[in-house]
Amino acid sequence: MGGINPAGRTSGHQAFRRTVLDALPADQQRQTLEGLAALMRLVEHSEKGWHDSQGQPVEAPEKSLRDRVLNHTLIRRNEDPRFLDPGMPSNRQASMQLAEPIRFTLRRRQLPEHLPADWQVRDIDAREVEVSVPAGVLEVLLPDAQLPKVRAAAQLPSGFDPASLYRSVHHPRGLSLAVFGASDCLGASGLSWETLRQQLNPDHIAVYAGNSIGQLDDQGWGGLLKSLVSGQRATSKQMPLGYGQMPADFLNAYVLGSVGGTGAALGACASFLYNLRLGIDDIRAGRRRVVMVGTADAPITPEIIEGFRAMGALADDAGLKALDALELLTDSDYQRACRPFARNCGFTMAEASQFVLLMDDALAMEVGADILGAVPDVFVNADGYKRSISAPGIGNYITLGKATALVRDMLGEKALKERSFLHAHGTSTPKNRITESHVFDEIARANGISNWPVVAIKAFIGHSQGSAAGDQLASALGSFAHDLLPGIPTLDAVADDVYADRLRFSQTAQTFRADAAFINAKGFGGNNATGVVLSPAVTERLLTQRHGAAAVNAWKTRRETTRETAAAYLAQADHGHYAPRYQFGEAVLEGPELDIHADRIHIPGYDHAVSLTSDNPFGRLDEESEE
Repeated sequence: MGGINPAGRTSGHQAFRRTVLDALPADQQRQTLEGLAALMRLVEHSEKGWHDSQGQPVEAPEKSLRDRVLNHTLIRRNEDPRFLDPGMPSNRQASMQLAEPIRFTLRRRQLPEHLPADWQVRDIDAREVEVSVPAGVLEVLLPDAQLPKVRAAAQLPSGFDPASLYRSVHHPRGLSLAVFGASDCLGASGLSWETLRQQLNPDHIAVYAGNSIGQLDDQGWGGLLKSLVSGQRATSKQMPLGYGQMPADFLNAYVLGSVGGTGAALGACASFLYNLRLGIDDIRAGRRRVVMVGTADAPITPEIIEGFRAMGALADDAGLKALDALELLTDSDYQRACRPFARNCGFTMAEASQFVLLMDDALAMEVGADILGAVPDVFVNADGYKRSISAPGIGNYITLGKATALVRDMLGEKALKERSFLHAHGTSTPKNRITESHVFDEIARANGISNWPVVAIKAFIGHSQGSAAGDQLASALGSFAHDLLPGIPTLDAVADDVYADRLRFSQTAQTFRADAAFINAKGFGGNNATGVVLSPAVTERLLTQRHGAAAVNAWKTRRETTRETAAAYLAQADHGHYAPRYQFGEAVLEGPELDIHADRIHIPGYDHAVSLTSDNPFGRLDEESEE
C-alpha cells in the first residue's frame, strides 16, 4: 500500500500511527513525529543527523517540533491563501449608471472581439486604443473578495507538495498525488516492478484508478470551465487532464508502463471500493494476476467547497459556532470540526491518494510478497427508489449484510462476533449518523453481535471523497499491524438519535486484535459498498489451508529479502527522501516495433508475449462447405 492523506504517508503505517499517536510506545511516537517533520520539510536528514533548511542542527525534532507537526496535520483551519483574509478573489455583477460619457485607454488585445454598438474606439498607437463610452448603463464585473463561509479543511501535512518531487508540468494536484501514491506503494512493496512484470504475460496486469469528480483545480477542468468568463485562455492540457480516469492513465503511461487492463469506476464516496471490486473480480476470474487499485482526490478548491456548502453538506463556520454556542472560532475549534456520531453539522473536505497492490495468492507466495492482508470481496448495492438523490436508502443494509455473511462463512461465528470491527463511512452529517448507525445496529442484531467496535477516521482526516474508503482500508491494515483501533476524539457524547445499542464507540484508541474489518461507504446518490479485509494472520492460515505448510514456509523465506528492501525504502522515506517513479517519454512504443502473429504479440521489453487466444464460451459454427 502507498499514498498520502492529512495524517501523513500511507507506507509504513505513518498516517495510521498519527491517528493513534498517544497509544504508541515512545520509540514509535518518536519515529512518527520525525517522519512527519521530514515530510513537512521542517527538518532534513543527512549523515550528520537532523538539521533545518539552513543546515543548522536540530536536536530531538520529535520534541522541538511536536506542536508544529500536530497542529499542521489532520483537520485544521484551511491554510490555502485563497481561504484567508482578505478572502477569495471573486467578481460582482454591477450596472453602472454613467451620468456623462467616459474615456479610457486599453491595450488593443484587451478589446472585446464584439464591441458594444455605442463604443467608439480611436487608435493611439500600434498597442493602445482610446475607448469612448456614452452616458447610460454600463454592465461590468467589479473585483471583489469573498470571505469564505467554510474554513475547516483536511489538507495534506503543511509543507508537503507532491508536484515538487518529480518533473511535473502543469499537472493537476490530483494527478501529482496519484504519481506519489503509486510510487510509494511500489517502494513499500519491496518488489522490483521491472522484475515482477517480466514474470507475467503483459495482459495479466491491470490498473483500476480514478477519483469521484475529476480534476477540478485550475490545471484541470476547473480552469477550463471558468476560462472564458474569467478572461483566461484554456490550455491544451486542461481538457485531457481533467478526466476522472486520468490517475489510471498516468500510471500506465508514466509509472508502470502497463499495456494490460485499465479503467476507473466512479461512484461518489464509494469510488475506491468500486475500483477495488474490479481488481478482485479480475483476479478471481483468472484474467489478471497483479492489479494496482487506487484513487487520488484533490477537491479543496473554492468552487467545490462552495458547491457542497450550498447543498448543506459541509461543517461551515456558522454551523460550528451554533453547535458550541461560540461567537468566534479558534484553531482548536476547527480541529474539532468533524464529529462522527456526535452532535454535528456537516463533513469536512479532505484530499488524499491511496493505492494498493493486489496479487493472486500463488504469485504473492512465489515472489515473496509481504502480505498485509486479504480482500476476499466487495459488495455493491444501490438504494432503489428515493425521495431525492441525496436521501437515504436501503442498499447499505444489503452490502453490509452480505459482507458479514461472508466473514461468518469463512472465519466462523466467534470471529465475526468478537474479532471484527466496523470502519464507518462516518461523514459527520446529522443524516449519516442516524442512517449508518441504524444499518450497523440492525446487522449486528441479525448476527447476534452485542458490542461491535466502530472506527470513524474522518474525525482525523476528513472526507476525501472518492479516496475515503482507501483511507479506511489503509487504517484497517494499520490496526492489524498494531492491534489498535483509532478512537473518535471529537465524540464528546454519542448523539441521542444514533442507534448505538449494539455498537461500541470510544474517544480514545483501544487495544483490539482483529481478524476482519468491514470497510463501509455510503456514497452520494445511493452508491453503497462494503469491503471485507482480513488480517495477515488470518490470511496466512488461509494460505496454509490452500497451499500447505511447506509452501508457506518457503514463501516466508523468500519474504525476508522483500522485507529488507521495503525497510530500506521506508528508512529513506522517514528521512524525507522520496524519488517518485515518473518515466515521461521513456521506452515509448507506437506499433511498428511489435512482432505480431495470429495467436500472440511480442512487445519489446517484455519477456512474455501477449496471448491473443480468446476464451470462447459461445460455441463454434461449422464452416459451410462450398458447392
